[in-house]
Amino acid sequence: SYSVSHDLRAPLRHIDGYSKILMEDFGPRLEPEAQRLLGVIREATGQMSQLIDALLRFARLGRGSMRRSVTDLGALVKAEIGRLEPDTHGRQIDWRMGALGFAECDSELMRQVFANLLTNAIKYSRGQPRSVIEIGRQTDGVFFVRDNGVGFDMKYADKLFGLFQRLHRQQEFEGIGLGLAAAARIVRRHGGRIWAKAAPGSGATFFFSLDDEEAASPASLPANHLVATGEAS
Repeated sequence: SYSVSHDLRAPLRHIDGYSKILMEDFGPRLEPEAQRLLGVIREATGQMSQLIDALLRFARLGRGSMRRSVTDLGALVKAEIGRLEPDTHGRQIDWRMGALGFAECDSELMRQVFANLLTNAIKYSRGQPRSVIEIGRQTDGVFFVRDNGVGFDMKYADKLFGLFQRLHRQQEFEGIGLGLAAAARIVRRHGGRIWAKAAPGSGATFFFSLDDEEAASPASLPANHLVATGEAS
């Protein structure tokens, strides 16, 4: 997917560039319908550019080595909630966060996992007068993100983490179907697994685990251990 995405960039730039020239140099002389069609072309190339960028980011998740450090997941998630504030402006959201502890992981990749799951919860609960989003860690070390959104039918659960898979129409919820696939790839790179439980109209809960060797409680950390927070990049 990495090389294919790169190969698509050049012809897309040509389409975007020439359509821009047509619009700027000949637009006033074109019929309204022709102007509208050129606008459709420019909008479509913009969407395709975003898709290619997303594909490149997804491809990079499987490339290169991971930089592991003992990470304060509570601080990481709090920082990510702060970053998502522009997306929640005007929304009533009840954030409920339990103790997440520490984990030995690539902090930037783990930030992306939580970013994708939190964005998912924000998006699919926006129809509620008050969204309730809960982030926690079970006694068995499994992490979860729960929302009170639209949920989904469990018979489609096997499609959730596939590339470009969507369970809701584009007109209802924006997106290209890469977020959960990216989260799954990162979790698997850490030796874990990811799954979900939901029901239509009753919200959804996404769970993921990490390799047992990567889990660590605060009490078990040596005094000189490096701790990465949500500000890591």
